[in-house]
Amino acid sequence: MKTPPVYTLTGNLLWEQTLAFTDWAPGCSQRAASATFQVGGKGINVSKMLNRLGMPNTALCFTGGFSGAACVAWLKAGEFAFRSFPAAHATRTGVVVRGGSHRETVFMGPDTPPGAVAVRACAAFLKARPDGGVLALCGSLPGWETTDFDPLRAVLESWIRRGTLVADTYGPPLAWLAGRPVALVKINRDEFDGLRGHASVRKVDAASCRVSTRNAAARRVYSPVHQWVITDGAKPVSLIDEQGKTAVLKPPRVREVSPTGSGDVLLACLLYARLRLGLPLRESVAFALPYAAANAADPGIATFPDFK
Repeated sequence: MKTPPVYTLTGNLLWEQTLAFTDWAPGCSQRAASATFQVGGKGINVSKMLNRLGMPNTALCFTGGFSGAACVAWLKAGEFAFRSFPAAHATRTGVVVRGGSHRETVFMGPDTPPGAVAVRACAAFLKARPDGGVLALCGSLPGWETTDFDPLRAVLESWIRRGTLVADTYGPPLAWLAGRPVALVKINRDEFDGLRGHASVRKVDAASCRVSTRNAAARRVYSPVHQWVITDGAKPVSLIDEQGKTAVLKPPRVREVSPTGSGDVLLACLLYARLRLGLPLRESVAFALPYAAANAADPGIATFPDFK
């Protein structure tokens, strides 16, 4: 099945080092047993899983400073198809600490807005793409509420009409998207529940009501978004299709090693199932759940062993 061009946009890239310890404790100097480097960010994770599935895509991101240069080198070494837009500030850095009696802990630097020049460059790139493409807007977008993002918001408005826009974001971008006829929003339960009563959502016509259930209690969000997929960690996933029909699917049980990136793997597999296999939403989520669970049972992102 021929698929349209797919783009992932990571608004808040992460230079990320993972340190593995036999054991560690706060308050003293410690030496790691091993260290690895990777590029983090939800859109990059989605692209990584799409690459593994053999589905062509282009990862878009903002990079700046020494950390951004290291991210670009890593993406090139990994043979990603990508386009980076020079940002006004250095790409944020982060450290993942694993090992010993403590749960995996992630330390991240402050968010870094890309700046007006980078946003305009990204918007111009997207505006020049032919109609019919699929754009996945992933993760946070620092600076979203400033005028710097006006060009990108304008492009996203037009993309809704001339292509397919899907999103896995939160905060101000999510509230903005929830008031528009986006093709699909994948979201966690807390963010979904937080949309109820939000000013941008209350303005939407009640005829666009979408309903989800949790513990048999109806949760209503008035939004023109066509389809919703609502995750809740290792708990069942809820979905709402274009007809407003709901379903709840249970993910496979696994021994969790690291939940990081499992939602991104879910979105990638969902896109693959929809675009490459032509499956409806419920069957697409059912296809994606075993992959997301396998990712949670592995320390990496989209590096879990093959399974049938």
